[in-house]
Amino acid sequence: MKGQWIGTYSGSNAGLIIINIDERATYFEGVAYLNESDKSLPSTAVSFKTGNKDNNFQLRTDWISPINPTTGVIDSPDKVMPFFGEGVVMPKYANITGVLTDDSLTLSWVTDIETHGSCTLPRSKAIQPSELKPTISDWDSFRMAISKMEGRRFLFRGQNQTSRLRTSFHRAGRFNLNRFVAEDIQMLHKHLSARTKHVFNLDIPNENGAFFNLVQHHGYPTPLLDWTYSPYVAAFFAYRGISDEKAMQSMPDAKVRIFAFNQELWKSDFNQLAQLLPAGPHLSVSEFLALENERMIPQQAASTITNIDDIESYIVSKESPDKQYLFAIDLPIKDRKKVIQELEYMGITAGSLFPGLDGACEELRERNFRN
Repeated sequence: MKGQWIGTYSGSNAGLIIINIDERATYFEGVAYLNESDKSLPSTAVSFKTGNKDNNFQLRTDWISPINPTTGVIDSPDKVMPFFGEGVVMPKYANITGVLTDDSLTLSWVTDIETHGSCTLPRSKAIQPSELKPTISDWDSFRMAISKMEGRRFLFRGQNQTSRLRTSFHRAGRFNLNRFVAEDIQMLHKHLSARTKHVFNLDIPNENGAFFNLVQHHGYPTPLLDWTYSPYVAAFFAYRGISDEKAMQSMPDAKVRIFAFNQELWKSDFNQLAQLLPAGPHLSVSEFLALENERMIPQQAASTITNIDDIESYIVSKESPDKQYLFAIDLPIKDRKKVIQELEYMGITAGSLFPGLDGACEELRERNFRN
């Protein structure tokens, strides 16, 4: 059952539902966001926990909280309910019945105020192969295409595989961001504050974002996705970790992928949110402070932050025949040696992108142990 489930619900109310479920040792737990179509009614967040891991289950919610219509995040009833009519009442709990199959999650519920609803949600495509067709398939065409692109309009991301865009948080099998903020971030802040020169104040948005970015760059899974303004830095990351020997032995059709994201157009079309936990789906572009993070500047780094697992499907769902936000560039793994040598001539190496001993050693290993 763990994963992200998105679809529509109907009944006494109707709208978009997003459910994020984590797996625990003997049960599942998560938070569901019900985004009401009828704006005269409050959207809600619902916390729940199953009694076991059976595919057929019944449960009562732990809590139900309203969503503040001005901020889009969970808030107290006394702050939210004045936005709605006097006759609008919040339920205290809901009794839920559910059935999990290989392809779907079906839920039905009745609340203590006799409202009811149901939904059948499809399993996410996040782990399935990418459906994005590459627009460029070789290094020379790539260099020619990017020479014509307007600077800083696009963000780029390099990946060893042609898989879908997913954050490290979701790739690690976690989905409940409420738990991430309440448990992971607090634990990280406690442990890392003894190891950083700057003590991050998580109540200040800029410092909170910088802290997320810091732990992301040091290997902790977060809902951030790393991008760069440089297509050549993205190419370095696409081939990074692949040896010349592995590249030479790869199949002719084996590819690495570079994503190009028209972030300027995206930001003009969609609200960019400062919150991590909005009720509705979002993908927001951010540039965080480089506090304790020397890598950000040489990598020309930017980030997206999201509550969506299958980012590719979400972006594509917003496109139209005359408006495209996301492009795929697939380059042959066999070209690795040629590409890395050209990037070295540009000064794009592990030593330049990762200041410190680790980056210097990685660069010298590339130079001295090359086939």
